[in-house]
Amino acid sequence: MNFRTQQAANKRKTIGLLVGMAVLVWLVVYAALTYFGTSTAGIVPIAVGIAMISVWGSYYGADKLVITMTGAKLIQESDNPKLFALIQEVIIASGLPMPKVAIVVDSAPNAFATGRNPEHALIAFTTGILDAMDRDQLQGVIAHELAHVANRDTLVSAVAATTAGAIAILSDMLTRMMFFGGGRRDRDNNGNPILLVVSLLILILAPLAAILLKSAISRKRESLADATAVAFTRNPAGLRSALEVLERDSTVVQQKSTSVAHIWIESPLDGKAVSRLFSTHPPIAERIAVLKAMESLN
Repeated sequence: MNFRTQQAANKRKTIGLLVGMAVLVWLVVYAALTYFGTSTAGIVPIAVGIAMISVWGSYYGADKLVITMTGAKLIQESDNPKLFALIQEVIIASGLPMPKVAIVVDSAPNAFATGRNPEHALIAFTTGILDAMDRDQLQGVIAHELAHVANRDTLVSAVAATTAGAIAILSDMLTRMMFFGGGRRDRDNNGNPILLVVSLLILILAPLAAILLKSAISRKRESLADATAVAFTRNPAGLRSALEVLERDSTVVQQKSTSVAHIWIESPLDGKAVSRLFSTHPPIAERIAVLKAMESLN
């Protein structure tokens, strides 16, 4: 399939997954009301409020927070004119404003983008990726990172994280109520043991389901960024070759916190120990294969 088909497919899948998150929230609320009764209704806005404050506070300060967590240092055009020239080429093709540019002193080849919108975007590169890649490869990486900016992936991630966080907080509160016997009087009056068991299972399994959905959304946004990068450069070979460099390299960035793993072009946490269901990125071999298929259509 070509990049337009890829873009459309990944956007549809993202919307479907976000709808799935909304349905999961509804199921948790329904299960809570069924198991505990109407006395738990006030917990729902509390859980949503806590999740929104924590996630959206980070969203509005995303660039500063990520700089602190990754050790990235902002640079000016005079520090690396060739890098800025490449970025400006992609900027012209994409129609995006010029982002802030940063460098992470790390021998592992990697890059990331962050910022709440195109006007507050930042893209960063490790010293390892600047050393390892040629012009076309680096242009593909730049296009991929700017694609995240164009597709508002920080916003999508914030929505997914808020929903997953609300589910986790709500489930935790309700689990504590179970432990301390809260809502027992309401439970005794419901009278349908099968429905109560189903509700209990939903409350226990919902946080895991939310994590799986959030990871799936992240994977679809990575695939979308690959397709959008090709739309910017019209050169799938550049990004494909860049991913092949990353596939061959076994080093990982030093700052590999789970909270920022999803922003890198290659997740520093992915490996044999990480189930694909929990991975924030599609397998690199799969991404390479899709880009090769696009090359064959050119």
